[in-house]
Amino acid sequence: MENVSRPPRGTRKRDVPLTEVGIYAAALRLIDQDGVEALTMRKLATALDANPMSLYHHVPNKDAVLRGVARTVGAQFRTVTLEDAPWQERIRLLATDFRTLAHRHPMLMAYSFSQPDFIQSDDPFWTGLTAIVAAAGVSHSEVPEIAALMVAVVVGILSAELNGSLQQWASLKPPGAAAGVDEATDADRAGPDQDHMFRLVIDTLITGLEGRLAAGRTRPGADR
Repeated sequence: MENVSRPPRGTRKRDVPLTEVGIYAAALRLIDQDGVEALTMRKLATALDANPMSLYHHVPNKDAVLRGVARTVGAQFRTVTLEDAPWQERIRLLATDFRTLAHRHPMLMAYSFSQPDFIQSDDPFWTGLTAIVAAAGVSHSEVPEIAALMVAVVVGILSAELNGSLQQWASLKPPGAAAGVDEATDADRAGPDQDHMFRLVIDTLITGLEGRLAAGRTRPGADR
């Protein structure tokens, strides 16, 4: 019988070399499973079947891993291009696709939304949003401000969705409404329709921008 050598018991052999891409992919799987707080470099090394110290040849610390994972997920953002569609429809589609991505990786995105550098100038979402805002007719100088406000609103509503705040707030009754508590409908007991509420937020943003653009066109000297 052929003599097959085996590594000593208690040792592990890694055939695939470590890479940043592989580290981020493994970290994302752990985050999706247990959350950002549960991620440690030791757990990540175990998932990769690697020596914990070997990770530091590729990433300096956990914060760098989280930034890398966030960039990796952000680069996955894709939306259908509707260049000939009205800007309003393009905004709705962009926001809906971004929401889909957030719910695909809720624990990572909830963490990322709290980081000021989450959105970068070359992110697909930011690139798409600023292009649509410019196509709507916003002046070049105001595009970053309008887009930033839209991001703040969308990220705010998504954060509230992911951490459960939106459901809790929408279930609060106005003062004086307690008398009808026994008459709650099935829809009331099921909680708010978050899909409807998200569409309402986006429609409100669009209506506000339409009003601003219309006011700018009617202002004296606007066409000069």
